[in-house]
Amino acid sequence: MSDVQKILQMYGPQYMALYGDRMPQSHKKTIRDIIACRNGSFGTMVYECSDCRNLHFIHCCCGNRHCPNCQQNKADQWLNQQMKKLLPTHYFLLTITLPQGLRDVVRSHQKLSYGALFSCTNEALKKLAQDARFIGSDRIGYLAALHTWGGMLQYHPHLHLVIPGGALSDNNDQWFSSRQDLFVHTKPLEIIFKAKFMAAMKKAGLLDKIDPAVWKRQWVIDSQAVGQGQNSLRYLSRYVFRVAISNNRIKSIENNVIRFLYKDREKKKWKIMALDAMEFIRRFLQHVLPKGFMKIRHYGFLNPNSALSIEKIRELISFIHDIIALFTEIPEPEIPTIKCSHCGHDLKFILFVKPEPRCRSG
Repeated sequence: MSDVQKILQMYGPQYMALYGDRMPQSHKKTIRDIIACRNGSFGTMVYECSDCRNLHFIHCCCGNRHCPNCQQNKADQWLNQQMKKLLPTHYFLLTITLPQGLRDVVRSHQKLSYGALFSCTNEALKKLAQDARFIGSDRIGYLAALHTWGGMLQYHPHLHLVIPGGALSDNNDQWFSSRQDLFVHTKPLEIIFKAKFMAAMKKAGLLDKIDPAVWKRQWVIDSQAVGQGQNSLRYLSRYVFRVAISNNRIKSIENNVIRFLYKDREKKKWKIMALDAMEFIRRFLQHVLPKGFMKIRHYGFLNPNSALSIEKIRELISFIHDIIALFTEIPEPEIPTIKCSHCGHDLKFILFVKPEPRCRSG
């Protein structure tokens, strides 16, 4: 049992009794799913040993994307798929963070605000990329991933982008390369993004709920040249499928207090934070995404619906850089076989036992 699961089993029912009438259904479902993960509530897989014939019963996981039990193997699979799309060019890692003055409104209108964060970023980047001082084409492509937490479980919505350094021509027959050290300048990007996000809030009828001073402050946008794309993808893969807090950061659960590790970024050292169990659950649940919301998106020529294949784009890049883009085949990650705990031989799947219907009260 994971520590997050243990916390929700111990204190989740009390939290729902206190706040159930004000909780979104997605929060209630997350608590229920994590509590019931791998206890038989989602069915059981029955296996038989190929040698000693012993039967093994393996309870299914809940599959909730906010459950730490269910995310452990997804990062490697995702990284493998992204590596297959790498291009023979330089890359950038761009991070856009929404300021503190926006966060109450964003948290109360998540689906709309997160959608605006993605779309306004895309519009601002394309506008700047079209400028001949940068690339000279708006036909860029990139991967974007939404994160909403900081190390202390505080609400900290931000977007990570992994961007190949260049763009396609209008008729898909040429690659325009960016500078090795610069994709676009962050200052004009901040100005354009801020204006577009403000317009999105106004269109949604939320502008009067936001302190006007927030639009005059500087927003945090960071851009780093990272060389080959493998570096940024490996960095991002550690976080893309991580939930708001990993089990190995939780140090103790006792007397209604949860103690966990967090990184002090200024002093560059690990510290321990203690939170009341109800506050810990509140902070954890504020990072539950709206139902069906896609937190990872591919834009432009990296979108699965792009008319141009990755192989064709590699070919165009090889012309402009006067290189031959040779990519070794990336092996599929090995899927570990399930072994018998008695004799060590392989297990064979026999049947799936359906779960009993769960009570959905509350």
